[in-house]
Amino acid sequence: MTTLEKGTAEYRRAEHHRFAVAGEEFLYLVPSGAVFGLNGLSKDIFDVLAQDPAGREELVARLARKGYAPPEIETTIDEMAYYDVLASGDSQRKFPAMPAGDFPLQRMVLNVTNQCNLNCGYCYEYSEDKITLTKDKPKYMSDPVAQAAIDMLFRESAGRPKLHVTFFGGESLLNFPLMKSAVAYSDAKASAEKRTVEYSLTTNATLLTEEIVDFLAEHRMGVTVSIDGDKELHDRMRVFHNGHGSYDVIVPKIKMLLARHKTNSIGARVTLSSGVHHVRRIFDHLTKEIGFQGVGISPATANPERLYHIGGQKMESVLDQFAELAWEYRDYALRGGQHYFTNVSDTLKELHSGVSKAYTCGAGLGMLGVGTSGDIGACHRFVDAPVAQMGNVMNGGVDHTARRDFLEQHHIGARPDCHTCWVRPVCAGGCYHEAFINHGNTAASLLKTCDHIRGWIDLCLCIYAEIGIANPKFLERFDD
Repeated sequence: MTTLEKGTAEYRRAEHHRFAVAGEEFLYLVPSGAVFGLNGLSKDIFDVLAQDPAGREELVARLARKGYAPPEIETTIDEMAYYDVLASGDSQRKFPAMPAGDFPLQRMVLNVTNQCNLNCGYCYEYSEDKITLTKDKPKYMSDPVAQAAIDMLFRESAGRPKLHVTFFGGESLLNFPLMKSAVAYSDAKASAEKRTVEYSLTTNATLLTEEIVDFLAEHRMGVTVSIDGDKELHDRMRVFHNGHGSYDVIVPKIKMLLARHKTNSIGARVTLSSGVHHVRRIFDHLTKEIGFQGVGISPATANPERLYHIGGQKMESVLDQFAELAWEYRDYALRGGQHYFTNVSDTLKELHSGVSKAYTCGAGLGMLGVGTSGDIGACHRFVDAPVAQMGNVMNGGVDHTARRDFLEQHHIGARPDCHTCWVRPVCAGGCYHEAFINHGNTAASLLKTCDHIRGWIDLCLCIYAEIGIANPKFLERFDD
């Protein structure tokens, strides 16, 4: 901004969310995702603009009457404008740009089987909310399909030095031989191109053996284990096809996994339902009795009509328990300790990085899912679904037109219900799969969860700011 423009500019408050913690005030800036501390002169400038915009000369005059020196006022106005705390000119809301060209891939999720040895009542792949059509698809992915998918990942990644392959199902370990051959193929390809590939796996743990665990450890594979708490809670929903619970089968295997696999993270993934909503009890059991050092918890994806859907007072109880664990996380962080509730650490990492999302997640963007037949979906949840399809790895690879259409339809700028929401930099409208389950439209915003998400982000902003004040060194773990 030139000197002349500065003199004639009319300033207003930029889009923001204001919050206070430990006696200090902060702004969460939208859409940049930055956190700005308000104090002294900056607070007074911001408060002067509470009702109406004001020109630079008027601002200087009004603040000078409060005892501030005009040069200091001028400098602070410039700093606040530079950091987008103050806005001038066009008042249209701002959104991240659409990605230019064909956005390079970084992650491929291989649904190596559409079969599962469990019959979990809430599973989005097999329950009443199932959207996948697998009747005429192979039950297991073959080596040629896996290799074609990996070839596509390398080809569409624009030379990224580090790629990621996730093995998913069904129960992914039902096709462990394919996993081994896929890793060997991918490693050889990466070595030839002087790149690296990281791996991860989601499993119900029923098929873990020492041989499998040693393979996972050798290849530094991150592991997510689906488990819903202690025996009574877990066995309510996570059962075999004969109705028997799986808890007694998996716990010895999980403890063996935790003891033998030390080369990457091993986390627990908890799915809450109407009968399993005991967050505190589940968290304590998984961390203190099983030994997990990372536990993520979320409600089942479900149409509100389903019996296992969580609503009303149960959801309020879940949110209260989330808050209890979040404040406990804060207490650990202030002491320099490590808390294992990954819902908080994941959110703090996004806040720390100043994320401002154009899209809810990487689906269709830097990540694609591939099914057993080679069909490509926006993510693993859309593999073999009637929507969000983007080609086939055995027949031409990515359909770039379909992918571009998906990205245009799901960009935050195309989701008008989100345009006035201050939390859009970290939410961007919500999960496309959940939107389809609830509204029949992948691009619909999940309005029923908006208040919950805003409350959660506000809570995490307070925790983030308090840690930043009292123990900023703790936040360095989120720098990577």
